[in-house]
Amino acid sequence: MRIVSLLPSATEIICELGLGPQLVGVSHECDYPPEVLRIPKVTSSVIPNDAPSADIDELVRVHLQTNKALYMLNLDLLESLRPDCIVTQALCDVCAVSADDVEAAVCSLPGPPTVINLEPLRLEDVFDTIELVGEAAGIRATAKSKVAELKSRVDAVATRTAEKIDSCPRVALLEWIDPPFNAGHWNPQLVSLAGGMDCLGKEGILSRTLDWLEIETAAPEVLFIACCGYSLQRTLADLPILTRQPGWINLPSTQSDRVYAFDGSAYFSRPGPRLVDSLELLAHALHPHVHALPNCGKRGLVHRLRQVSVETNSNKLAQL
Repeated sequence: MRIVSLLPSATEIICELGLGPQLVGVSHECDYPPEVLRIPKVTSSVIPNDAPSADIDELVRVHLQTNKALYMLNLDLLESLRPDCIVTQALCDVCAVSADDVEAAVCSLPGPPTVINLEPLRLEDVFDTIELVGEAAGIRATAKSKVAELKSRVDAVATRTAEKIDSCPRVALLEWIDPPFNAGHWNPQLVSLAGGMDCLGKEGILSRTLDWLEIETAAPEVLFIACCGYSLQRTLADLPILTRQPGWINLPSTQSDRVYAFDGSAYFSRPGPRLVDSLELLAHALHPHVHALPNCGKRGLVHRLRQVSVETNSNKLAQL
């Protein structure tokens, strides 16, 4: 089977299932595992990589209002790759090539290839998508085994939380800073499993723009920042936008030195196998005496920000 993946989470699922050698094309955002960097890119973006966060948000809003495309398909390359299967999504037009564009492209291809749409809203849905890809590739047993392994890790976190944690702190998990967005979809569920109470979002509900006053009023005891599609370094570069907000220094999370930043490109924003890593990282940050630091955290991908105020900057970090 010749597979083309149009989104990073699908690429991670495909490789987790051992189908990496069958990948012949990926999106421009697919960067994990590292070997996919050598695979031809069939998409591109109109958004400059170095654009300020506020400008990116404005470009996305214009797209939603005018239906202008944010992502382009290289139709000539796609045709030359002769895919048997295209894995994409119809959940969010601002995350990948739109479903309409994919459908139009497929109609022009010889074959035509099978199209698999992944549209998870909750953690259980993510596991279902892994099995869906495995089913399409004829490796149902392998997919079920991988899902069982992932569910076992989730159950281990949930059990420790239920048995050893008496009090769940109020948690705010942001997926964007300028303007602030809460991290929706599966993320409130991850917060709950890890031993927290999401004070801005609900399980299975889409992410949304927040007014700063809403964050102040929620008074999170722990604040997590995992900007969608951003590396840890890029997220930290935007941190002063938050620290300049009125009342930042008075947030319980700031006062108690419980503000954390994550690599949002690797964790939380991609509904694939690494969501379980995200859960384990979140659980350790919330309750380090109960949940051990997972192996992925030892590579310096999670940071805890020391007391940050208007006068300080994001260079004041201590690695977990």
